[in-house]
Amino acid sequence: MSSTRQHGATGAEELRDRTRALLAAHPPASTDRLDFLRARFDAGLAWVHYPEGLGGLGAPRSLQAVVDAELEAAGAPDNDPRRIGIGLGMAAPTILQYGTEEQKRRYLRPLWTGEEVWCQLFSEPGAGSDLAALGTRAVREGEGDWVVNGQKVWTSSAHVARWAILIARTDPDVPKHRGITYFVCDMTDPGVEVRPLRQITGEAEFNEVFLTDVRIPDSRRLGEVGDGWKVAQTTLNNERVAIGGMRQPREGGMIGPVSKTWRERPELRTHDLHQRLLRLWVESEVSRLTAERLRQQLVAGQPGPEGAGMKLAFARLNQEISGLEVELLGEEGLLYDDWTMRRPELVDFTGREAGYRYLRSKGNSIEGGTTEVLLNIVAERVLGLPPEPRTDKDVAWKDLAR
Repeated sequence: MSSTRQHGATGAEELRDRTRALLAAHPPASTDRLDFLRARFDAGLAWVHYPEGLGGLGAPRSLQAVVDAELEAAGAPDNDPRRIGIGLGMAAPTILQYGTEEQKRRYLRPLWTGEEVWCQLFSEPGAGSDLAALGTRAVREGEGDWVVNGQKVWTSSAHVARWAILIARTDPDVPKHRGITYFVCDMTDPGVEVRPLRQITGEAEFNEVFLTDVRIPDSRRLGEVGDGWKVAQTTLNNERVAIGGMRQPREGGMIGPVSKTWRERPELRTHDLHQRLLRLWVESEVSRLTAERLRQQLVAGQPGPEGAGMKLAFARLNQEISGLEVELLGEEGLLYDDWTMRRPELVDFTGREAGYRYLRSKGNSIEGGTTEVLLNIVAERVLGLPPEPRTDKDVAWKDLAR
């Protein structure tokens, strides 16, 4: 026991020394932001648990907090993680697990520094909840390029992304889960068309993406041909953790604005609203602490189905809290500033009015996996309940009713 603690303490001190050396060589006050981020990656202080040369040092994941604390105290810039969340939380761990060495070295550094934004081309108009039924086709020309045709939907950040993680049907003659392959798609290539999807908030943060004869070199394939569903599970598990396990300070997220309003506007208070606010505040704190525990579990390996439970809690809480805030504010809560279509790079839950938060939270139970699908995942993979009957499991995709 004592030797383990000593090893952890040595690792932490070594990381502090490396971080201080980085700060001395690249003072944040006088170093260009991008230059600093590149230097941090090259020093292995981006993801300390990643391998050397890929932004890490092969250190325990738990020691990332040591680096982050030193850099924050020194006023060092971060990589704007909310803006590049799809790359950090979904693309990077998938590339690390399934990418070739060449792919890892090409994609991970500009992904982490934010030079290249990523999006996710998974869902389709006819394959949302049943993602494995996707119909976007990728056909290989001999031993060369893959030619991709199809449509994707609900694609966050597609309008600003350089790269996309893409799953496509490569073999229609086998059951749906087995005929899928995983690719990296260049969003600037000919044949990639991005169209905005205007939401109930008036914004178009989501997109639909049309792929017409898009050529993808085989060198941009992740994993083996036909193993795309297995590769995608790494992405999806990490996505649910990224959404449901976001680090929040106490009274972070949506509970913060409604708590602030409660304190500053005593004339709005009623006994019933007080009881509901207390309950939701406690649930938010439980969710925050549970998310922290989930992040600690990640130290031991890849995320599992537990992330589905956290994502479920996140969606339900956001919707309940935003509803309470609108009710607390009464007529004032129904106001909305502007319905002009906007193309934001990221969602701002706390920097807008209550009406926006109420409307935007409705999407929380869809994005990152619908509530219904996630309930099935929790039931089957966490609680061990019998799976639902699936009559299409052994049927070739081409023979499925559509």
